[in-house]
Amino acid sequence: MVAIRGREFLALSALVVGVLVTSSFGSNVTYDHRALVIDGKRRVLISGSIHYPRSTPDMWPDLIQKSKDGGLDVIETYVFWNLHEPVRNQYDFEGRKDLVKFVKLVAEAGLYVHLRIGPYVCAEWNYGGFPLWLHFIPGIQFRTDNEPFKAEMKRFTAKIVDMMKQEKLYASQGGPIVISQIENEYGNIDSAYGSAAKTYINWAASLATSLDTGVPWVMCQQKDAPDPMINTCNGFYCDQFTPNAAQKPKMWTENWSGWFLSFGGAVPYRPVEDLAFAVARFFQLGGTLQNYYMYHGGTNFGRTTGGPFIATSYDYDAPIDEYGLIRQPKWGHLKDLHKAIKLCQEAMAATNPTITSLGSNLEASVYKTGSGVCAAFLANVGTQSDATVNFKGNSYHLPAWSVSILPDCKNVALNTAKINSVATIPEFVPQSPINYVNPSEALSSGWSWFNEPVGISSENAFSKLGLLEQINTTSDQSDYLWYSLSSGMPSVEPFLQDGSQTVLHVESLGHALHAFINGKLAGSGKGKVALEIPVTLVPGKNTIDLLSLTVGLQNYGAFFEKAGAGITGPVQLKAGNNGSTVDLSSQHWTYQIGLKGEELGLPSGGSSGWLSESTLPKKQPLIWYKRNFDAPSGNNPIAIDFTGMGKGEAWVNGQSIGRYWPNYTASSAGCTSSCNYRGSYNSNKCLKNCGKPSQQLYHVPRSWVKPSGNILVLFEEMGGDPTQIGFATRQIGNLCSHVSESHPQPVDMWDSDQKTGRKSGPVLLLECPSPDQVISSIKFASFGTPSGTCGSFTHGQCSSTRALSIVQKACIGSKSCSIGVSISTFGDPCVSVTKSLAVEASCT
Repeated sequence: MVAIRGREFLALSALVVGVLVTSSFGSNVTYDHRALVIDGKRRVLISGSIHYPRSTPDMWPDLIQKSKDGGLDVIETYVFWNLHEPVRNQYDFEGRKDLVKFVKLVAEAGLYVHLRIGPYVCAEWNYGGFPLWLHFIPGIQFRTDNEPFKAEMKRFTAKIVDMMKQEKLYASQGGPIVISQIENEYGNIDSAYGSAAKTYINWAASLATSLDTGVPWVMCQQKDAPDPMINTCNGFYCDQFTPNAAQKPKMWTENWSGWFLSFGGAVPYRPVEDLAFAVARFFQLGGTLQNYYMYHGGTNFGRTTGGPFIATSYDYDAPIDEYGLIRQPKWGHLKDLHKAIKLCQEAMAATNPTITSLGSNLEASVYKTGSGVCAAFLANVGTQSDATVNFKGNSYHLPAWSVSILPDCKNVALNTAKINSVATIPEFVPQSPINYVNPSEALSSGWSWFNEPVGISSENAFSKLGLLEQINTTSDQSDYLWYSLSSGMPSVEPFLQDGSQTVLHVESLGHALHAFINGKLAGSGKGKVALEIPVTLVPGKNTIDLLSLTVGLQNYGAFFEKAGAGITGPVQLKAGNNGSTVDLSSQHWTYQIGLKGEELGLPSGGSSGWLSESTLPKKQPLIWYKRNFDAPSGNNPIAIDFTGMGKGEAWVNGQSIGRYWPNYTASSAGCTSSCNYRGSYNSNKCLKNCGKPSQQLYHVPRSWVKPSGNILVLFEEMGGDPTQIGFATRQIGNLCSHVSESHPQPVDMWDSDQKTGRKSGPVLLLECPSPDQVISSIKFASFGTPSGTCGSFTHGQCSSTRALSIVQKACIGSKSCSIGVSISTFGDPCVSVTKSLAVEASCT
């Protein structure tokens, strides 16, 4: 171990020196058929996506360091146009939008940057990253050979490039940016644009090269990307991808580590065995740079979600979770994978692989230099059966859907299906409920509230004949648009006869709708709907108020900017018995953009309109709530549990933590207790949380709260009980590991063993997640044939009686421990059976 750490220290020192040198003199970055070439040296690169606005500046250094510790060489991020230019020619690069600071922090950590300028990003981000004002430029058509669009795209792209140049952030200037991207996944939809797509993509390539960054540019998912653009692959698997020219390297810009969460959907996850298999297969078949999308997904704060219906959490089952905590075993197993791949780098960078079949679904790839340096990858791409193969005179066991990596063409450093890393059980620990009453607080609960008026309340309201499309009307300045009809209502006498039931028929493009009759909520709907709402009319004057709202604008697809929202009609009244129907669509409707509470600045907690009385209104629509709170103690990440609430948006000290919608539950079907990693993954393969709220807990960054005197503001649309809301902290509970006699030794030991000539066996490693913790107890230990998963291990028919005491002696009181998984350590409780060691421990 000492030798390994010394080697890592030397490598780190060399990297730091390299950063200092390049900061003074600059790096020459080019490419050839095998790889990016940095200062004349081909590089095998591991990358991960972190989107700077989906976390906070206080989180960035830790996220970047954890990425480096996990074996990344590159941090990849999009640049979000609508974030930086919300109003044309008015720019914002402050706080979470400080792109330059983020890039500099990556550089300080000794990592490279891939800057995906786009400026279309998709990313499940509102409007695909385009600012809404772009939509109103006369004659514009997005993402095609259209002069108004190209002029704006060129202006913003040049703005970003100039910013980077001014700060000397390109590698050619000594900075960390070694690669950039223009456009994004255009090849998925370019056929819809006809012949103009080709001229547009050629123009975009010319724009990129004209900006003279001194580093290569890529176009992902663009088979016809013109030289010198490198076309790259996005997907769950890219091992079969081939660049469109022989001189271009094989690069993977998006390896989806999981999938995004939608309101109304179950939570997707991707087993690490499959993710590691995909990565190893990519490098086995000639890959040279791969990027995890996402390595840290983060949070869609404010109104940044796209979709529609993308949830506020953008966790993405990434190696670093939404809250900035390491997700195990995903992070650790991938770290081991990266080390194993880097042990092969000399051979991989020197040559193309020689690929041979070892049998049905069995394949070997060998990289060998002229000087005899050799590395090999052995794959079993079958999904059902393990296999034993003969390679260069030796026998190797290959589990189904796995790759073994042999950095010396002889010894296995890692198999993708065999995890040596610890597993952890993250948990949300409830804190003091938010309705805790201090004696100094007035009235019953400490909450105050404001009743949002139903219908028109603003002096800025206006009237138009007919029904207006919502996005064109609001310019996305608010989720909300009121459609109100009162003076234009026809006679209701036909609908009052015979006591018949009247139905209000409303057709809407969505994304959600609340209908009020005479100030009372009559019904709601979501999605693209045709609602049939029973209503009660009264003699004389009646008022119909329809509150239409968006839940993130469309972010993907050809002509996505043309996707509308709001009430398109018809809007009709239908009599139940006599068949009378009146179409209200062409009447004189009155419109109000946004809410009274927004106009009054209630999200910041200001205004004198808040009420504090003995009876708190609950389960009522259109109510703003406010209360002060103290932050949970400690440093663990904070979440708010929105149990009891319906739908709305929440702010902490004026910062929007996003839209909440806990009463939108996932289907009860589609989830399984476990997911077989073998076989091709898709976004619906592995799901959890069926029948439950898609998202119940919402991240509140620590940097947004003070120890005391914080203000929480909610706008509740549908009706909820805010006294049920509570705080929780995110922390790691127990940790586990399960290693068999057939596992390779830990990859950290591989290199030192080659030098000493010894051969170590498999080792179980445990390490507490926090530096100030030690292992305080062993909750389970079994050597033999244990089964189950972390938190639910059970003894098998074969079990050593000494296992618990041996593990306790080796681990308790230490921050970390290692135990050889062998009969020499534990004895042999069952001869001729492959045994394993399973351990669950607690840290305090």
